[in-house]
Amino acid sequence: MRRDIREGVKKHMIDGIKPNYTALAEQYGCDYRTVKAAYEEALQGNKPKTRRTYPSKLDSFKQIIDTKLEDQCTAKSIFKFIQKKGFDGSYSLVRDYCRGVKKERIQKATVRVEYTPGLSAQIDWKEEMRLISSQGEVFRFNIFLYILPYSKKKFITLTFDRKQDTLFECMNDAFYHTGGVPEEIWFDNMKTVVDRSRTQFSQVHLNDRFYSFSKDAGFRTMVCRPFRPQTKGSVEALARTMDRLRVYNHEFYDSTDLIRIVDELCDELNSEVSQATDEIPDILWKINEKEHLHKLKDDLLNPYFEDSIRRKVTKEAMVIFRKCRYSVDPRYIGKEVDLDLSENEEHVHIYYNGEQIRSHPLTTKRLNYNQEDLVQILKSDVMSHKEDDIQEHIKRSLKQYDLLEVPSNEQ
Repeated sequence: MRRDIREGVKKHMIDGIKPNYTALAEQYGCDYRTVKAAYEEALQGNKPKTRRTYPSKLDSFKQIIDTKLEDQCTAKSIFKFIQKKGFDGSYSLVRDYCRGVKKERIQKATVRVEYTPGLSAQIDWKEEMRLISSQGEVFRFNIFLYILPYSKKKFITLTFDRKQDTLFECMNDAFYHTGGVPEEIWFDNMKTVVDRSRTQFSQVHLNDRFYSFSKDAGFRTMVCRPFRPQTKGSVEALARTMDRLRVYNHEFYDSTDLIRIVDELCDELNSEVSQATDEIPDILWKINEKEHLHKLKDDLLNPYFEDSIRRKVTKEAMVIFRKCRYSVDPRYIGKEVDLDLSENEEHVHIYYNGEQIRSHPLTTKRLNYNQEDLVQILKSDVMSHKEDDIQEHIKRSLKQYDLLEVPSNEQ
């Protein structure tokens, strides 16, 4: 019931006058029975009646929905899933509940990272930005974001993809830019870092190659839980700052000019007073934080950065890539071949004089033989006179090779 009607009725009671229901109804634009109900309620001194609550169709499915939200499932997929389990309500009911759960999780108190000098850094991407040059060319790009939350020292750089090799290059540049490596680095659940996200029932599992990189660089990898952006509050704020690039729409000539603008923005951000610390990041970093970062050992990370991937085929008819060996036809022994990763980074392609001679799934196994190559290798050497036994030997060998894996990360 409306508050103004109740207040109007109370005035009549204070003056000891019984209200004219019809007159008050015309005054407040309501039905006279509403005024009458307000008057009778006031006479009895009752509190406003609370609405009766009814059971929701979602009640028996809420536990399932909460679990699926932990796995970052969409409201639509959850709706389709619980429909098969007997839910007969509307999609909007599920959608609104999911929104409420996500909002509640974001608003929960977050345990802040201890911002001590040299302890941590935060990494993220500002994805799919779009600017148009003065020549009318459309540029779609990403900004790699790196920040030391204690001093607010920042490193940003422009990239045109977010592949794992690109991530490694950007991180390496960030380490040099900030003078060293922190003890731990915080990420969200990006695919180049984790193979499996943390859920209610399982722990996060790091990508094997990323785990090796982190060990060689000397930092611990910290992965945020889904729907908890405050855990990386410093880098989230830095991502919002990238909107300052939008003023350069139609104001740059080409990609080189755009990269220069991003680099200049990085310098500006490090020389401006930070609202969080009321200090200039460059000064606070130089005085209090730089000395606490440990130095990077160049030789440990060199294998991760190669502009042209060229290998010499060994006498075993293998090429070495990322500490693993991949076979080619033995006629290429002693020759130089070029290696290239597929677009989805799931295969390594091997070329000789521009012609693809072999393609292998990218694995962590030490030895990766193509069966045709293994046949030719055996024919050319140890089993050249035992062709009937080659296939049986191959079956036994491939099973043994599958056991020779590069050690996985410790989870």
